[in-house]
Amino acid sequence: MSTTSRRYAALAGVTAAAIAIGIAEPVAVLTGPRSAPLVAVGGVVVDAVPESLKQLAIDIFGTADKIALLVGTALLLGAFAALLGMLAARRLALGLTGIAAFAAVGAAAALTRSGADAADALPSLAGGGLGALVLWMFIAGPLELDPWPWSPPTPIAPRDEAPQAPVSPAGPMTSDHLPVPVTPAAPPEPDVPSGRAPGEGVEPESRRRFLTGAGVLLGTAAVAGLGGRWLAGWRGVSAAREAIRLPAPVAPAPALPAGADLSMAQLAPYVTPNFGFYRIDTALVVPQVDPATWRLRIHGRVRTERTYSYADLLARPLVERYITLACVSNEVGGDLIGNARWLGVPLRELLDEVEPEEDADQVVGRSVDGWTCGTPTALLRDGRNALLAIGMNGEPLPVEHGFPVRVVVPGLYGYVSACKWVTELELTRFADFDAYWVPRGWSAQGPIKTQSRIDAPRARNRLTTGPITVAGVAWAQHRGIRRVEVRVDGGPWQEAELAPTVSVDTWVQWSWRWDATPGEHRLQVRATDETGETQTERAQGVVPDGATGWHTVTVTVR
Repeated sequence: MSTTSRRYAALAGVTAAAIAIGIAEPVAVLTGPRSAPLVAVGGVVVDAVPESLKQLAIDIFGTADKIALLVGTALLLGAFAALLGMLAARRLALGLTGIAAFAAVGAAAALTRSGADAADALPSLAGGGLGALVLWMFIAGPLELDPWPWSPPTPIAPRDEAPQAPVSPAGPMTSDHLPVPVTPAAPPEPDVPSGRAPGEGVEPESRRRFLTGAGVLLGTAAVAGLGGRWLAGWRGVSAAREAIRLPAPVAPAPALPAGADLSMAQLAPYVTPNFGFYRIDTALVVPQVDPATWRLRIHGRVRTERTYSYADLLARPLVERYITLACVSNEVGGDLIGNARWLGVPLRELLDEVEPEEDADQVVGRSVDGWTCGTPTALLRDGRNALLAIGMNGEPLPVEHGFPVRVVVPGLYGYVSACKWVTELELTRFADFDAYWVPRGWSAQGPIKTQSRIDAPRARNRLTTGPITVAGVAWAQHRGIRRVEVRVDGGPWQEAELAPTVSVDTWVQWSWRWDATPGEHRLQVRATDETGETQTERAQGVVPDGATGWHTVTVTVR
């Protein structure tokens, strides 16, 4: 097959796959966004890939890891589709079989997701059926090239030759009766247009029809795909969220003390705005949960099972607190941490109402998409401000941060506590159930470690000699920070000044004045919590229970 032939075949395959994916999107509006083939397959990939690859994706792409996964999946699909097109050019049945396999994989992936039913297979099956039709149209239907560039030219019978004079059995003779040498006739040449190699003689009108069809179909796929995404958003819960008016809390958050936010360039603000709050979860598409139909079921090892509606929560006395959340995937010096003002119902009250059994040492939070986390029951009842949150920084929870309801627990990494889009709380035992991340190599217990970070100056900043303010944040939620120290080039530790903070459940800003001298310098920071424990110098990665080590920044002073 020539290069030109392969290009035509690959284009046919890619166009068929684009139609399959594009058409599946509006169908998924009816069955749920998680049933779309790309999302369903991507979800299976998220669950199946080794933890080291997941962490690598977070390290490289940060909170854009899900976009990177979807783009990567689409690129791999495009390569697979191009191969299917070339196979179909040789034998149509092979290409159609590949399309069918693709549809089957998408349908199977959709059916494996939590809460799936038979209808979730429809987007993949509908897309696969139309994709197969498009492939047939290019290979053997109305868009077929004439002739196919990968088909060998059809030999044409040799032209009639002039009648030959009878030749004696001995062959022709000269006048001297000597045999005359006979040159064998050359084989007939195939009927190939002048100046074109065999297999490249596509009629211009046929080529235009092929390329126009491909362009129209690719455009249709794009419109269908983007339109489906738009419809999914239109049918989402943003309007319902905007209509909610949160009640005033009976216990408002304490006022921020003067100076809690140093308001310095490069320094993270004391309160993280909603749009800048980190998001790490396994949801490739943000769940759209209608607050009117949302329910929370608390069950398991309890004496009284209870179910709560969103209206039930709004009618209860609400508490507002500043709480800093951190992701266990946060590297030393990383930004997967944020502080917000949360509004919600104390979880301790709800647990008291269901009366957990004495041996129920774990509360399993279950999200609408099936994700689970396991939180020690004792920590939810020890008096800390563990909330079933409905508000964030004075407004209903953003959809991407768990609307309508999520769990917020100070002092624990999110993977063991921060269940977004929560629909169930099950009382059980750690011995009986492993939450989502535990079989994947993470610790069942996830208390936040004492950590600190240098925000200013940034690594590789070029500075001028003289006084420079080094500043950053430190955190040890539910224990509090007692001291932060900075050192330069391995010298003695110098104590930094701590800004006032609102509670032990939030991070604290700090600053230190440095008289910088010319040269390249290495700045390091460490913190000591209120229990007297100083963060360790030992460098450890995030697995299995959070990173350790001192944040180090190298700067140049001129």
